[in-house]
Amino acid sequence: MSVRSTLLAAGAAASVLALAACSGGAEAAVSAGTAEDPIRIGVVSSGEAYWDTFADAAAEDGITVEIVNFSDYQLPNQGLSDGDLDLNQFQHIQFLAGYNDARGEELTPIGATAVYPLGLYSTAHASVEEIPAGGEVAIPNDDTNQARALLVLQEAGLIALRDGGSSFSTPADVLPDESRVTVTPVDAAQTALALQDVDASIVNNDFVGDAGLTAEDAIYSDDPDASAAEPYINVWVSRAEDADDETLNRLVDIFHTEEIEQGVIDASGGTGVIKDNDAADLAAILTEIETNLAAK
Repeated sequence: MSVRSTLLAAGAAASVLALAACSGGAEAAVSAGTAEDPIRIGVVSSGEAYWDTFADAAAEDGITVEIVNFSDYQLPNQGLSDGDLDLNQFQHIQFLAGYNDARGEELTPIGATAVYPLGLYSTAHASVEEIPAGGEVAIPNDDTNQARALLVLQEAGLIALRDGGSSFSTPADVLPDESRVTVTPVDAAQTALALQDVDASIVNNDFVGDAGLTAEDAIYSDDPDASAAEPYINVWVSRAEDADDETLNRLVDIFHTEEIEQGVIDASGGTGVIKDNDAADLAAILTEIETNLAAK
């Protein structure tokens, strides 16, 4: 995901208090969007300037929003399921599918935001072509980013994956006889440090800046318009019964205004690629991933 994972613990405490103050419950209807009853939106990046721009733009349209910040990635979905939030916006479709599958929920995407390309970095080689046969590449070891990292390496021509790979691929799916490099899973926070010991490393956007790198330093990034990137489209999410709510969908439209979209791109260090897939397209992607999860 594109959002930073190192938010202060105080943010989590504030989020819990904010949810405790809500009296909705799982059957709660969508808020009215007034000062007395604002639309509550769960995020994990409220410090980004574009959220202020978004809230101001919504207010100009007659909709009052309350941005509720979290530092735990599970809480914005739980808050939405429980009725304490009306929307959330922090996750890509793959993450949402995992939550729905694990919890038996039916949270649904109602709009797209952006894809954040995942980069391959190296301090030893200036290009993918320079990486030698038998080289070693570090990848994040968490399920979501690990599968995506493997797809990036396949797209770059460094490995081949069994059955062409998918958003559920693991290192066990790497075909050694058809691959140029080996992969070493490490904690996502260690992928940049691993550059000292490996030929290249897939580094999540969250850790690029902390490692003194920029997106321009990547020797390869995945194609945000390729079908393999679809599970990683970040989305606006509501409860299934609220998916057609006019106010919620108006907020998605407001988000897709030039100033706010540019704010999102700026916050990503220029790496974000805005996506405008409609709700039906996003739901189809989600359904395919959930079907594959259920079959595992």
